Amino acid sequence: MTDTARSLGPKLASILQRIYPDLDADILSSLVIEAFWPEGSSRRKRGRVPGNTLWSEQDALLITYGNSIVDGAHKPLDLLYDFLGTYLEGTLNSVHILPFFPYTSDDGFAVSDFRAVNPQLGDWPDIQRIAGKFNLMSDLVLNHVSSQGSWFNAYRQGQAPYDRFFFEASPQDDLSTVVRPRTTPLLQEVETANGPRHVWCTFSHDQIDLDFRNPEVLLEFLRIIRLHVDNGVEIIRLDAVAFLWKEIGSPSIHLPQTHAVIQLMRVLCDYASEKIILLTETNVPKAENLSYFGAGREAHAIYNFPLPPLILHAMMSGNAQYLHKWQRAMPPAPMGCAYLNFTASHDGIGMRPAEGLLPEDEKQQVIDTVKDLGGLVSMRSLPDGGESPYELNTTFYAAMSRTFNGIDAHHHARFICSQTIVMSLEGIPAFYIHAMLATPNDHEQVEHRGMSRAINRHRWDYPTLRALLADRDSPQALVMASLSERLRIRKKQAAFHPNATQFTVNLHDLRVFAVWRQSIDRAQSIFALHNVSDETISVSAALLNLIEDEDWVDLLGDASFDAGADGITLAPYQCMWITNRR
Repeated sequence: MTDTARSLGPKLASILQRIYPDLDADILSSLVIEAFWPEGSSRRKRGRVPGNTLWSEQDALLITYGNSIVDGAHKPLDLLYDFLGTYLEGTLNSVHILPFFPYTSDDGFAVSDFRAVNPQLGDWPDIQRIAGKFNLMSDLVLNHVSSQGSWFNAYRQGQAPYDRFFFEASPQDDLSTVVRPRTTPLLQEVETANGPRHVWCTFSHDQIDLDFRNPEVLLEFLRIIRLHVDNGVEIIRLDAVAFLWKEIGSPSIHLPQTHAVIQLMRVLCDYASEKIILLTETNVPKAENLSYFGAGREAHAIYNFPLPPLILHAMMSGNAQYLHKWQRAMPPAPMGCAYLNFTASHDGIGMRPAEGLLPEDEKQQVIDTVKDLGGLVSMRSLPDGGESPYELNTTFYAAMSRTFNGIDAHHHARFICSQTIVMSLEGIPAFYIHAMLATPNDHEQVEHRGMSRAINRHRWDYPTLRALLADRDSPQALVMASLSERLRIRKKQAAFHPNATQFTVNLHDLRVFAVWRQSIDRAQSIFALHNVSDETISVSAALLNLIEDEDWVDLLGDASFDAGADGITLAPYQCMWITNRR
């Protein structure tokens, strides 16, 4: 065994002992190293020390499906490459291509082959080409697989090792406390070579949950991570990871073994010669979501899931009270970690993260307003047999078309303000392609596909999209131009580094959401002000504590201020980035 293996091995063994206490941790650690670094691979002699160099103020991410843009003639991944290069190069430097593997349902999240690219999209060279110009994120859908894939077919036929890959339970088991994200039955009876079995299905009956109590399942996913990295992937998104470990009689969410598996993956990433960032996707309330930082030992980054419903409420109500209260109590990310900030993704706007943050009557107003604008509501099952709103299905652009008071003339300005908040906060900003493109709700796809989430998964015809982007008066061109301009300004500001200091500023007017950012070297300050209302507001400059003898300017409008300024006036939905250094 090499010196490198000896230094890494004990770290892995100590974690594996917590996951598999009945197995030999030293043997398992050797198997883990072999799976992640097959023969011929190289790794670091020492793990990376946690720091703030994995990302910078220049990082901003686009979220997209591989076929969000089509034309009926070219490979969708070719069109995506062209779109990124034509419209977003120099604006965004990272792209998350949602599951690009063969699948059978859920728009890619029921994977049937983890080692191939969906031929309807392209192939690995197409993925590599995009990774050559942009930091690439891929999905590790590790909680479940397609019921029609080769793994589950082998399980049903009793073929090793897949005969032990899937989680089985009995209808007689006590499953009353299991946390559910859906309303479908948890167990599904299937015929196998060994007789009828009941398999666990957290999300749907086409998505069969894997059994990580079998270490062979873990080893196989480590090999899959290696495949992604070897094809240019830098960011690994751990899809639905909170549900990974199951125990009969428990909630089967956030279990200690799940956290240990993530910690194991973090150690492997920190010893990798390549830059690998782990991102956990846990659409749950605040404290549960924050736990996936693991005090700096688990995920490098987590989604800031409370942000979408809180921004949505602030913009609809014209009051940032609850957004301000939440942000004021948020901790900075641990050293070596970062938040991923967003308002919209391929899923709906999650309402579970708003639990404990928005009063029930305020949540109901948001739900009613989304329904009024043509949006939909998806439900989840509760342990008592009832149901609760799980997510709101709408594009965020459509959601900004009205407030609690109805439709007005501020749709564009309100939407741009909502996205500017995402740019201003501590963390890395991410934008769904349908936010960048001002996509309306796609009711036709909902009816055609019978799926609420299809409302937010429109597929643009590329010639049509190009024509709209060429029309400077179209919503698509206006939104793309506004967001691109602000992103280009943002990436030049050291105070917007994902780990730069942040303080929530109280301006004594809850219609204005304000934060102070300071660069890591303390040279630059930015006061980010966001008027979330349809009213013109004047706030006291004295509350910003502008340093005397320095020139202060709004990066978004070029207005100048000094420490003795009487007041700062914000038009409806106007944002300002007031800084002492351009």
